[in-house]
Amino acid sequence: MLRRQARERREFLYRKSLQLQEAQQTLKRQQLRAALASGKPLPRELQEDDRLRNSFKYDESITPSDKAVKVTRDKTSGKPIYVEDSTVDDEYSALSGVADPRVVVTTSRNPSVRLLQFAKEVRMLFPTGLKLNRGAAVLPTLVGACEGAGTSDIIVLHEHRGVPTALTVSHFPHGPTASFSLHNVVMRHDLPNGGGGNISEAYPHLIFDNFTSPLGKRVETILKHLFPPGAKKDSPRVVTFANKGDYISVRHHVYVRTSDGNVELAEVGPRFEMRLYELKLGTIDNKDADIEWKLRGFVRTANRKDYL
Repeated sequence: MLRRQARERREFLYRKSLQLQEAQQTLKRQQLRAALASGKPLPRELQEDDRLRNSFKYDESITPSDKAVKVTRDKTSGKPIYVEDSTVDDEYSALSGVADPRVVVTTSRNPSVRLLQFAKEVRMLFPTGLKLNRGAAVLPTLVGACEGAGTSDIIVLHEHRGVPTALTVSHFPHGPTASFSLHNVVMRHDLPNGGGGNISEAYPHLIFDNFTSPLGKRVETILKHLFPPGAKKDSPRVVTFANKGDYISVRHHVYVRTSDGNVELAEVGPRFEMRLYELKLGTIDNKDADIEWKLRGFVRTANRKDYL
C-alpha cells in the first residue's frame, strides 16, 4: 500500500515537472519570437540554446493556450509573455471549486475527555466536516477507510495529559501533510461569553492575514481548501487565520447587523494558535514521504526568522 502511494506520488510530481519544463520552453520560444520580430539581438541564454533555435521552425503555437497566464511584458516589443499555469505543488487544482471538501476530524488513540471535546469543536469549524472516533484503528487502516469513503482531508489531533498539543492536516490521495503545534488553546465553554450559544452551519467567510512568503501561500492553500467555497454574502460566520511571527491565530466569530447600521461581533470559539513545524509530500501514513519543509529550531537564527 505504501509503495503504491509512493509510486503514485512520484508519477504525480513527474507529470507536474514535465508541465513546468514545457512552460519554461514556451517562455523561451515567445522571447525568441519577439526578438526575431523586432530585429534585436537574441539574449545570451537563447543564443546558447541550440536545441531551441533548431526546433523553433517547427513551432506552430502562435497564440497562448487557454491555461496560459500573463506573467510579464517583453522589453523589446512590449507584448505580454504568457506561461502555462502549472504549479508543481498544487495538489488541489483538480477539485478546487468543483466539489466541496469532505474533512474528517479524529484524535490520537485513547483520547481524554478534553481532547474529545476539542475535536468536536474543531469539527464545528467545517460545515462539511465529520468527527470520527478513532478507537483502536491504526493509521494505515484509518487512511484506507477515509480514501474509500471519498474523504478529501483528515485532521488528527494530539494531546499531552489532556492538553491539545498538535494538529496534523493530510490531503488525499497524494498529500501534502502539514503538522502544526498548538498553543494557548481555549475551548468554547472557557470563553468569556461561554461560546455564544449554537454555532451556525452556514459556509463561513475566510480571512487570511500576513501570509506573504511562498511557504505562507502554501500553508494558506492547505488551510483554505478545508472549507467549502461559495460562502453567501450574508453568511454570519467568519473564520480568521492571522499570521504573526509564524504563529497562526485561529479565531471563529459570528456577527449580526443592528438596526443603526453597526455590526455586533461575538466569538464562538474555539481559540488557539498554530505553528507549522513540518510539511511533507505524502499522506499521513507514509513514513517515507519526502520532506518539503521542516522547522529546525536548533539553528542559531531559527528564532529570529519568519518563514510564513
